[in-house]
Amino acid sequence: MKSQRPVNLDLRTIKLPVTAYTSILHRISGVILFVGIAIMLYALDKSLSSEEGFAAVKACMTSPLAKLVIWGLLSALLYHLVAGIRHLIMDAGIGETLEGGKLGSKIVIVISVVIIVLAGVWIW
Repeated sequence: MKSQRPVNLDLRTIKLPVTAYTSILHRISGVILFVGIAIMLYALDKSLSSEEGFAAVKACMTSPLAKLVIWGLLSALLYHLVAGIRHLIMDAGIGETLEGGKLGSKIVIVISVVIIVLAGVWIW
């Protein structure tokens, strides 16, 4: 039996709720952190291997591209942390309703934007 439901596959026209955006961003920030750990572990290993390695990493960290990468990793960490705290609060039974979830998502976005901007000011 064929369904008469309309099918919309145009992703540009689909309006997602704010909770979906925070969920998607939480997953993306987790992937960025997973990849970023490899980069940071490599830099840590190189900096601890010798005095020359430390000097090379220190010189690399002063470039604008390295600062942008560090800010990106720190942004992913901060967002992931704030969204994770929201999940812990929801596990405690707070904000489990639809309206509570929407409010929690908006709070996560606002707090994340503020601390990410502050982190950017700190790094640059």
